[in-house]
Amino acid sequence: MKKTSPLNIGLIGCGKISPAYFKGAAPYDMIRFAACSDMIRAAAESRAREFNVPRVLSVDELLADPEIDIVLNLTIPQAHASINLRAIESGKHAYVEKPFALDVADAEQVLRASAAAGLRVASAPDTFLGGGIQTCRKLIDDGAIGAPVAATAFMLCRGHEHWHPSPAFYYQPGGGPMLDMGPYYITALVNLIGPVKRVTGSTAATFPERTILSEPLKGQKVRVEVPTHYAGVMDFANGAIGTIIMSFDIRGGYNLPRIEIYGTEGTLVVPDPNTFVGPVKLQRHDQTEFSEIPLTHSDKLGRGIGLADLAQGILSGRPHRCSGQLAAHVLEVMTAFEKASTSGTHINLATTCERPAALPVGLNPGQID
Repeated sequence: MKKTSPLNIGLIGCGKISPAYFKGAAPYDMIRFAACSDMIRAAAESRAREFNVPRVLSVDELLADPEIDIVLNLTIPQAHASINLRAIESGKHAYVEKPFALDVADAEQVLRASAAAGLRVASAPDTFLGGGIQTCRKLIDDGAIGAPVAATAFMLCRGHEHWHPSPAFYYQPGGGPMLDMGPYYITALVNLIGPVKRVTGSTAATFPERTILSEPLKGQKVRVEVPTHYAGVMDFANGAIGTIIMSFDIRGGYNLPRIEIYGTEGTLVVPDPNTFVGPVKLQRHDQTEFSEIPLTHSDKLGRGIGLADLAQGILSGRPHRCSGQLAAHVLEVMTAFEKASTSGTHINLATTCERPAALPVGLNPGQID
């Protein structure tokens, strides 16, 4: 039976990121939050009161509920793949927070299960649908910098123990700067340039232990189980070469860009891919300075546009942009850096994906197509 709008969303995981989804999804009338769940029931009850969610259910109850169309999976990274599989087994589509899974084998299992069931799976980040990066996409598609030949990406900080209330999981499998922040940067690069075919790099864990400096766990020690500094090279399928440095070991770089794309005819400065905004700057080869480019797409967006786009894809029959194939490819890129460092080789990637369709220009608030 063909689904009709709105599709019912059941949210699992009512932690720190969930308010961003409740707020960001609010403008879209093709979805509605029908239920929420959390291992700590009081957390789900609190979010339900805060955002007027009609029902609080256990995880099992939510997955078994025939009224739920899409499971919004905001659990910890270690549970992402298993909850996605349970959602699919329950006959529901799934949208999961990043990373899509902890390894490519789990990601491929989810993709196979969703394909066999005729269901869709999608994944954050959806920040590449924001006005800043969509403006960059249009500039590249319109030939403003010619053919992309290279890119750089930098994310440098001293670690999330300085501010996060419970930072231990950032230093456990599924954490580290690459799986935490890499999805924003590499998804943006794949959206702008296309898929990656080969990766190499070096990784390190500079500090074997971290001391939490934020409340309420200030003073507790955290053992580091993952690399905390990555330096990588990506060979894109179109011939461009990308360089990326991501670190929880560095206090900050001086005037390093978030992302820059270098083309045969110019250079594009891409805004922070962990946001939906600008600024966007462009210097063509016949110009002496960079100019800020007015945004061609709305920056009045939030987390949740990808969930709405998934729902619109289900309702209309078109592909959704935050696809599982895109997320699985980004995951393989991210995990390949450590494999390359350990083996001392280049890693040829097994996955690929299509560039997601660009958003149309001139959408009103709450519109996707």
